[in-house]
Amino acid sequence: QVQLVEAGGGLVQAGGSLRLSCAAYGRTNSTYVMGWFRQAPGKEREFVAAIARSGTTTYYADSVKGRFTISRDNAKNTVYLQMNILKPEDTALYYCAARSAGYLTSRYTSYEFWGQGTQVTVSS
Repeated sequence: QVQLVEAGGGLVQAGGSLRLSCAAYGRTNSTYVMGWFRQAPGKEREFVAAIARSGTTTYYADSVKGRFTISRDNAKNTVYLQMNILKPEDTALYYCAARSAGYLTSRYTSYEFWGQGTQVTVSS
């Protein structure tokens, strides 16, 4: 069992940057593949990025590739999402998620544990 707590959301102008963090409590963070998802009002939850347990392999949605970077610090039990060149369409509630199985996936149903989310709003 692991508890996930996101932080770092906020209001930013288009073209700006934000860095989200996700702290894991309970079972060691390095046990899990970690992912970021987002959900805008009236839309389905959408995959953003995922990172392997070791941090050596990452996977991104096409919509954020080249702008967002996922990373992790297993010593701190924390995963990060650096978001650059933000666009209004990036506005959403961003969730951190963890899964026990080892491979990376964009399917949100494959992640067992979820945080409460942190709001990101990008103004035009």
